[in-house]
Amino acid sequence: MNQLKSSIRLRENTRRRNFAIKLVLLIVLEIFYAVDTVLTPFLDQNEILQHVLRALIFLLSANVIFALGRFITLNIYLRQREESKVQPNFVVGIDRIETLLNVIAVLISLMLAFGIRPLEFLTSITIVAAAIALLTKDYITNIVNGLIMMFSDQLEIGDKIQIGRHVGFIRDITLINLVLKNDSGEIILIPNLMALSTDVVNFSKNNTHQVIFDSEISSKNEVHLDQLEDQLIEVLEKYPETVFKEGAQLNVIERKAETLLIRYQFPIKTGEKPIEIQVKKEVNQALINWIHELRKA
Repeated sequence: MNQLKSSIRLRENTRRRNFAIKLVLLIVLEIFYAVDTVLTPFLDQNEILQHVLRALIFLLSANVIFALGRFITLNIYLRQREESKVQPNFVVGIDRIETLLNVIAVLISLMLAFGIRPLEFLTSITIVAAAIALLTKDYITNIVNGLIMMFSDQLEIGDKIQIGRHVGFIRDITLINLVLKNDSGEIILIPNLMALSTDVVNFSKNNTHQVIFDSEISSKNEVHLDQLEDQLIEVLEKYPETVFKEGAQLNVIERKAETLLIRYQFPIKTGEKPIEIQVKKEVNQALINWIHELRKA
């Protein structure tokens, strides 16, 4: 069994213990609420305590039902999927759905605790609810898009992707944002709406990803990009098993009054992090040397 599947089953064992505790507590509360006990006369005289007890029963009942649905869904998923095809996205997705449903259950429980009937309350504030829905439209769209990504195999946690000008590894998919971490360790939050409405390049799907270098050079002197490209190719030729030099590109992506912004990029095998770090150092050094020679000239 692979590490991901083992960790999922380990966490589920802890959740099952919590589920059992909640189920026992629910049964105890149901007995106090529905069966005649020594506390029944006291409950009959205290209406507030009745509301609180009913709210706790509803909250625990909802939590137990949601947890049971989660256990069944995840168990079916793990049995049907092969070891190599278990996706952390799916687990994250059902966790987010369970959390969202539990939040709704908490809100309804608070209404019950204060003696408010949820259906009557929602009917009485129809106009306010419509205004709230309109104001939270973007949040709802982000939530829906986030769930789509969680249950899709196009983007997975751990993939290296590019969205617009941002390149990084997917560290988490929340109901609002796609969380990326770039090579310099910075955390980038991409709204889910943007992630599904913008061109996304997934470098991990073909077992390669692009390494990109941007550099700004002076345009006052004569610039020979062919010479720079030859020097950079010499660096890549040292790593024929990891770097695909045939896909290397050197382009001018922006021209300013006194400078040029150039970009050098090439594909490299995913998972070869130590070699990737070494290649980056050598390419950076070659760029620095070339710019230094250009300034001297």
